[in-house]
Amino acid sequence: MPSNRTRRIRLLLSYDGTEYHGWQIQPNLPTIQGEIETALAQIEGERIQLHGSGRTDAGVHAVGQVAAFDLRNPIPAGNLRRALNRLLPRDIRVLEVTEAQTDFHPRFNAKRKTYEYRMLRAEVCPPFLRRYVHHHPYPLNEEAMIAFAPLLDGEHDFSIFAAADEKDELGHSKVRTIFSSRVYRQGSSEDDLLIYRVTGSGFLKHMVRNIVGVLLEAGKGNLTQADFLRRLDPYCQIPCGPAAPARGLFLINVEYE
Repeated sequence: MPSNRTRRIRLLLSYDGTEYHGWQIQPNLPTIQGEIETALAQIEGERIQLHGSGRTDAGVHAVGQVAAFDLRNPIPAGNLRRALNRLLPRDIRVLEVTEAQTDFHPRFNAKRKTYEYRMLRAEVCPPFLRRYVHHHPYPLNEEAMIAFAPLLDGEHDFSIFAAADEKDELGHSKVRTIFSSRVYRQGSSEDDLLIYRVTGSGFLKHMVRNIVGVLLEAGKGNLTQADFLRRLDPYCQIPCGPAAPARGLFLINVEYE
């Protein structure tokens, strides 16, 4: 039976986002948050609100998403993890369950997040990879992409790399700090992955996918370094994007103090 003591529970999650309309609950659509809240309601006996470190888009995956919620049920953490994984679809897994400070918030307390975008350069994409990579077998100047990516390091206004958001009317700053922005090869042959990995203080809607899309334009020879840098001017009027497909994007981890 539920006790009177409220516990703040922290989850470490991994999920395949292919079949979901993103993290955030949407009416009559399958979402990651919705599936987990449904499972939690069965354990607690009432609705529980789940808070995530951020909203991943439809089709985006996570290796290390962090979420938290309040629970009155005294179930031990290990048993709670097993119970959630029995109730959840198999493409959502709870990796860890821990007790957290009562004021812990996975979004507001986050200091750094790392995303990875995976591009397959092979001529043919194996069917078992198609959900997890952006298949791009066409010619690319990878050296240009590798050179341009670190230009995003530091504090910048990323308005040009952000899709329109319902929160825009609140006037929140779109300045973010990027600690590391790198493109590299995983392997050396033409069949291997080209990876974009970025760590920052926070990310705007579609920001990483738009960065990858612009880097791909540079790789196709459509952008110079000056063109790329213009997008960091807060007064730049270039339309955002193009956005790379969601399926190649993974939230790798979220770091806290």
